[in-house]
Parts: sequence; structure tokens; C-alpha cells
Amino acid sequence: MKRSGEPPASVTSMTINGIALLVALLVSWWLLGSGASVSGLSAVLMIAASYVLPIVVLEAIWLEPARLRMRPPRPTSPNVGRVAVKLLGFAVTLWLIVGVYSLFPEYRGAFYARYYAALRAVAPYWLAVSVPYFFWMDRRSGGERDGYWHMGELVLLRWRNVDRAILGQYLLGWIVKLFFLPLMFTYLLGKIQYFRDYHFELVFTSFREFYDFAFDFLFYIDLLIAFVGYLCTFKATDSHIRSTEPTLLGWAVAIMCYQPFWSFFSSHYIDYQTGGSGWGKWLADYTAVYVVWGSCILALLAIYVWASLAFGIRFSNLTHRGILTNGPYRYCKHPAYVSKCLSWWLISMPFMVTTTADESLRHCLLLLLLNVIYLLRARTEERHLAQDEDYCAYARYIEEKGLLRKLGQWLPIMKFSPGRLFNVAHR
Repeated sequence: MKRSGEPPASVTSMTINGIALLVALLVSWWLLGSGASVSGLSAVLMIAASYVLPIVVLEAIWLEPARLRMRPPRPTSPNVGRVAVKLLGFAVTLWLIVGVYSLFPEYRGAFYARYYAALRAVAPYWLAVSVPYFFWMDRRSGGERDGYWHMGELVLLRWRNVDRAILGQYLLGWIVKLFFLPLMFTYLLGKIQYFRDYHFELVFTSFREFYDFAFDFLFYIDLLIAFVGYLCTFKATDSHIRSTEPTLLGWAVAIMCYQPFWSFFSSHYIDYQTGGSGWGKWLADYTAVYVVWGSCILALLAIYVWASLAFGIRFSNLTHRGILTNGPYRYCKHPAYVSKCLSWWLISMPFMVTTTADESLRHCLLLLLLNVIYLLRARTEERHLAQDEDYCAYARYIEEKGLLRKLGQWLPIMKFSPGRLFNVAHR
């Protein structure tokens, strides 16, 4: 029960997430800094497991009792027929995913080869665990007719039993995983290889070396959290997808910020970079300013990663997996977007060009356009989450006590309005 004037309880614990990250970093140091002879796939799985397991265990001890009081369990004997339908739906879903990866040229290139190798390596174990897991979850959920069941009923041509809303949300959730999981895995594997070859003794030889290391290290943490988030969507750990973004606008402004779409939009419409120079070139001759400016960038990126850490094992774009009200979310509804957008202005310095003032203005407007895209991402996320009463209560708390509460007073369009957002979402 929350105290008066406090936001709703968060679905995660920053203490638990911080402990898990510390364990994962220690394992990372052992694997990457000591020269341990472990394959890239094994390193990814071991580091991910070292982050996931502490969260699952500690949440089961500290958070699960409260969850059970809020949602009393309804255990029942598993029904073989019902579970068989769910397993059929699961199998067909996997077949569809393989079909998508085989069909589209984007997924037939060498970039995803290591992802497919990882899938082939873990698939036998994953499938072996799936059958007992489905029986266990069917009992634990009281025989819930979830998306797997509706997918199975669709395949069996028992269309009258299919709830289109549940099936639609189920398919959208899998599309999120289909799109983001291979990206995060491939990027994370690349970072692991980078740190395996990195000479750590260089870190403190100069601020430039420290900045480069810290920049990559922060994004390594972020990629680890993101990979785990897209991987661990399980009801058993209360990290399942409650709902998925239902609107085309929400999907469009999210996926355009990721490959392969980002390459197209950034090169044709949002190329705000000033010839690739950025802050390092402009401030290279001003040592004190260079250090302060670089430190500000790292501070903003640290806030961004702090926001990711608040998710624990629930990080994901385009989905609702529980309301966060802790960490930086206690002070701002969108700390990751705010810090990321501010960091881009410091990194690229679009206002600094060697040609004309008009060119400088053009680059600033293009970066401002990217900021607007992230504003749309924030608004569509709010529109989606506004269906949850806890999020509405949280948003009202932020408007009263958040760090950016004055912004809503100066710009009324920035104020949270759940009624208006909800209506727009379902037109």
C-alpha cells in the first residue's frame, strides 16, 4: 500500500536490479578481462544468466508475496487437451517466425548469421523445457485461455472460439520479439568481442581513452538489459507482456529508430551530423572544456542506462510489462528519452559548422526533428499505458512532483491527459 503523496509501487526493485547488474559485471570481467576461453554464444548466455537469475530469485523472495496478495493464485489441474492446443499454437508461431526470417532479404544476410547459430544451439533445450513449462503454467494460471490457446484454435479452424483481440495482441507481442531480439543479440555479441580485444590498461592514460571506454561500456550494459528484456517474457517471472502498442503511429515512430529503417531515414531525411566531426573535433584544443563537455555526455548516457536498469528483466519497446515508478522514473516519465536527446546535441554539436549559418540552422532543425520523433514515441507510449490505472496515478504524481513539472505549465500540450490519449488510441 502506497503512502499518501507517493507514486504507485513499481513492478521492479532498483536494489535487486543493481545487485544483478553487479553480478553480471563481475562475470563479464571474468569472461572478458581474464581471457577465459569461452565462445561468444556461451559468453552471452552466461552473462545474461548471471543478470537474470539474481533478479528472478530475489524478486521471488521479496516481491512475489506482495504480487500474490494482489492477484490470488487460481491453481487447477492441467487439462491435456487445452495444453495440447497451446503447444500447437506455440509450434505454429515458431514456424511463422522461421518463415519471416526466411522470406525477407533483410534477415537472409550475414549480419544475423550468429543469431541463427545461437537459435540452432539452444532450440533443442528450449523445446524440451517448453512442454513441462506449458503444463505447469496452465495449472498455475487456472487454465487461462491465453494467446497460445487462441492461436491453436485458429489453426484447428475452430474460429468461433477465437478472440481476435487476444490473438492480435499475442501476435503483436511476438512481432516485437521477432524484430528486436536478433538486433540486441547481434549488437551485444559485437560489444563482447570488442571488450575481449580491448586493452584495459589504456583506460586511465587520458580522458579521451576513458571517454571512449566509458561510452562503449555504458552501451554494453544497455544492450545486456535490452537483450534480456526481449528474451525473458515469461508469466512465471511476472515479466510477461501485458499488452502491446495497438496503433500504427506508435509502431512507426519506434521501429524507424532502429535498423534497418534507421539507415534509410537518417541518411535521407534526418542527417543532422556535421560532416562526422562532432564535439571531439571542435573541442580537441581546449583541454578543460573537452573534459567537462565529455563528462556531461557520459553523465547523460549514465542516466539513460540507469533508466534501462530500472526495467530489470522487463525492458522492451512497444509493450506494457508493468509500471515503473522507481529509479529515474520517480522524477521523470521519460528519463531515457530526455537524456538521450540532450546527449545528441552535445555529441554532434549541429550548431557548429564550417560553412554558413544557414547550414548550421538546417542541422539544428534536423536534430530537432529527431527530438520530435522521440516526443511522439513518448506520447504514444503514454497513450498505450494510460489504459492502466497505475500509470495514470503515476503520471499525475509526476505532474505534481516531477523534475519537469513546469514544462506542462509552459506547454499545455505536454500535460498528461488520459482521457484524450485513450480516445485517440482507439479511433
